[in-house]
Amino acid sequence: MVATFEPKTDYKVVGTRPIRHDGYDKVTGRAVYGADMKLPGLIWAVCVRSPHAHAKIKSIDTSAAEASTGVFAVITGSDMPKAQSKLVDLGEGNINFKWASNKLMADDKVLYKGHPVAAVAAADRYAAEEAARKVVVEYEVLPSVTNVVDALAEDAPILLDDLVGDDLGKDVNNTNMAAHERHEFGDVEGAMKTAAHTIEREYNMQMVHQGYIEPHNATATWDEENRVKVWTSTQGAFTARTQIAGILQIPISSVKVTPLEIGGGFGGKIPVYFEPLAALLSKKSGRPVKMVMERTAVFETTGPTPGARMIIKLGADANGKLVAATADIWFEAGANPGAFIDPAAQCVYAPYEIPNTRIDGWDVLVNKPKVAPYRAPGSPQVAFAMETAVDELCEQAGWDSMQFRIDNASKEGTRRGDGVLFSKIGMQEVLEAATASDHWNSPVGEAPAGKKRGRGIANGYWFNIGLKSSANLSLNSDGTVQLTEGSTDIGGSRTSMAMHVAEVLGIGAHDVRPTVGDTESIGYTDVTGGSRTTYATGYACWIAANNLVEELKKRVAILWDIDENDVDFNDGVFSSKSEQKKTISFKDLAGKLEDLGGPANSTGSVDLESAGDGFGMHIADVEIDLKTGKTDIVRYTTIHDVGTAIHPSYVEGQMQGGAVQGIGWALNEEYFMTDEGSMANSSFLDYRMPTSLDLPKIETVIVEVPNPLHPYGVRGVGETPICPPIPAIANAIKDAVGVRLYKTPMNAGSIVDALK
Repeated sequence: MVATFEPKTDYKVVGTRPIRHDGYDKVTGRAVYGADMKLPGLIWAVCVRSPHAHAKIKSIDTSAAEASTGVFAVITGSDMPKAQSKLVDLGEGNINFKWASNKLMADDKVLYKGHPVAAVAAADRYAAEEAARKVVVEYEVLPSVTNVVDALAEDAPILLDDLVGDDLGKDVNNTNMAAHERHEFGDVEGAMKTAAHTIEREYNMQMVHQGYIEPHNATATWDEENRVKVWTSTQGAFTARTQIAGILQIPISSVKVTPLEIGGGFGGKIPVYFEPLAALLSKKSGRPVKMVMERTAVFETTGPTPGARMIIKLGADANGKLVAATADIWFEAGANPGAFIDPAAQCVYAPYEIPNTRIDGWDVLVNKPKVAPYRAPGSPQVAFAMETAVDELCEQAGWDSMQFRIDNASKEGTRRGDGVLFSKIGMQEVLEAATASDHWNSPVGEAPAGKKRGRGIANGYWFNIGLKSSANLSLNSDGTVQLTEGSTDIGGSRTSMAMHVAEVLGIGAHDVRPTVGDTESIGYTDVTGGSRTTYATGYACWIAANNLVEELKKRVAILWDIDENDVDFNDGVFSSKSEQKKTISFKDLAGKLEDLGGPANSTGSVDLESAGDGFGMHIADVEIDLKTGKTDIVRYTTIHDVGTAIHPSYVEGQMQGGAVQGIGWALNEEYFMTDEGSMANSSFLDYRMPTSLDLPKIETVIVEVPNPLHPYGVRGVGETPICPPIPAIANAIKDAVGVRLYKTPMNAGSIVDALK
């Protein structure tokens, strides 16, 4: 579905800041999360996990566990249905049912530390944990690889014996390289040779985790009708249903998923982990089964974002115009293919207009958990490489880095690195807002003795996605409207959906009561991810609201005994085109429906191929202790084109939240791996994330360049804000202390080593 709308600015609801509809439940503790689920006869289950990163399973003895007090069921890899090797698009990432099944429960080999080898269901969690300790597994330990260089070495241990790699269309056996893809345009080599200034640098990044507070969970029943019912914390009830059905090899109509409140996801709660296991244990035990993941397992076994090795080469002419660029990108996929090299290719050059480009991306298996989306998957990595290379190129040539970005900025008609031509975008407007910002026009300030201050800037980009969404409306007799939609709410989307409806109907935001439905209460809706929710589900709500207006025009026609084409509607009031004195408000009409044909309902759905591109720039001021290397963020500003801010407070929250996560990624966060392939810092105590004590107030500048594909001009804003922080901080560190860092995290130790 593609449409173009005239920009409108005289909104009554859009652009306001109503209290979120779920706010009271959240602050009073009434909201129901996965760990709160209780069903009659409920039992608990836990996993038995591998202590090794790579090993053959020689034998599993579950007899002692099965004989333990309170145990109802035990499963191993032999109990998993033989899932098809079929690739399915989940909206933000793909899934292969065969590999996904093996990720949840090992078959003949474990591929990462914590890989489940068995699961035990018992009367309570403590009985299950005690019984799990009695499962005896004999392993043959194998060498492991935890980075792309080792994984691609000639003598590297092979993770998946049946993997056939795709090297630019050529099949490759006995490999850890799942895929090698290329995008190339123009005469890259010729343009690079004639460039007045060139730079080539290598960048390396460690895996990091999304860091959501709520751990993964699932409660499942496999009932007498051979139907599976699941209650879970998920970013997409329908995508969860697809995965569960594919892994269990049952029809999707046999699976019902009820999404509960979600305590953070950021992409990490798109894949399923416990849902199929709980269902199998329920089938075997005849009881509903509940599973809640321990924090160590969240880090060690659920999907982080890919670690990366990247080489960027840039060429510019004497006038400061980019003429050529190459990017070689190796991403860690974890134990199964799927490392987001496609999104990385789409994002790497996006803020710039470059006539000659080449991008090569490699998807590489390593003995770590299978990666999952994390806020603009692939884009923060390539932003770090590209934006620091841009700054260093400007340093060498003596150019102002802000002016260079302005001179080379993407605009409507610019070709992205993978070939897509931009429609109406806001990169130039973002740069204008950045140069006009108070932060940019204020001095960095003097640092105390023994410390240095510096400022860095960086661009960021995420393409945003559309996909499928559904919404239903029903009108109550008191003039309120019940909205049921299918997008699980992570960041306040229920309120933004209600605002879409209220704007059309001419009523208040709180006159619309939004509910997120299960997979049998609403039409198919794709994942809450990709920065699609307010854009696509909001569009579906807008359609449903307009359809409700059309339905109500029929009722007004009955009331006044006129033709429905003679009925007009504006700002919540129906009127007659021919007799202007005839008017009735939306709420008054609602009270008369019983005599005008009964209940009034409507639906709306979309399948959007395109979305509005999101661009941003961040400005970071840092202060560094020269003795300890400790880095403090002293001022930080995010500037983003959001199209139209439906609820500005939520938009600002997304901008601030993405910035904070990017700051943590830049300065502290990493999967610190031992030589044996284990994560050494798998707790919030050791996995260092920023808190409020580490940060200044994140300043926000909202730029609105309405997206012509959306009725209110919405672009996604959930993901672009995590892309600029890493390079902005890298550039600020260089400005402060005069040394440049080429790997993350750029922690105190790295800075001290560089200063030496």
